[in-house]
Amino acid sequence: MANITDKLSPIDIEFIENQKIFFVTTAPKNGKINLSPKGLDDTFKIIDENKILWLNYFGSGNETAAHLLEDNRMTIMFCAFEGEPNILRLYCKAKAIHVRDALWEEYISYFEVKRAARQVFEVTIENVNNSCGMGVPLYDFIGQRDDLTNYYDRTTKEEHIAYMKKKNQISFDGKDTKLFED
Repeated sequence: MANITDKLSPIDIEFIENQKIFFVTTAPKNGKINLSPKGLDDTFKIIDENKILWLNYFGSGNETAAHLLEDNRMTIMFCAFEGEPNILRLYCKAKAIHVRDALWEEYISYFEVKRAARQVFEVTIENVNNSCGMGVPLYDFIGQRDDLTNYYDRTTKEEHIAYMKKKNQISFDGKDTKLFED
């Protein structure tokens, strides 16, 4: 049976801090729903029981930013792949904070590794849903992939910006991400 609350509990926070992967879902008013698996250490910061900052590195698409311009709903999901079963869903409102925004310096300061940062998502939790998760299989964590971070380390900031200008300004549905403009 699901247990729905309006904020993270200390048990929820501990559960989140022990996870190696999470999933983010957003949707525009019309178009494809986007579901993305996320990993990498030091990209998800719990500020308080209702506020999260999520550092988003650049990659092949920028669907989340485009979707949030139309509909600011976001769902974040964590699953227990080891230990006691649990699925934790966070139903949220979110917005993208870019390097040009007043909050950028404050928010980026929460993260140790800043290279390749595309945006920080300011996420406000409206509901927390814990459910059983007994159908989620058990997996052994081997490690985070280093392909992406190695790529970031061997390329320059100028190359990162050039890539984002080429690949991250328009979503897969042709929606503007406002990555380099207001």
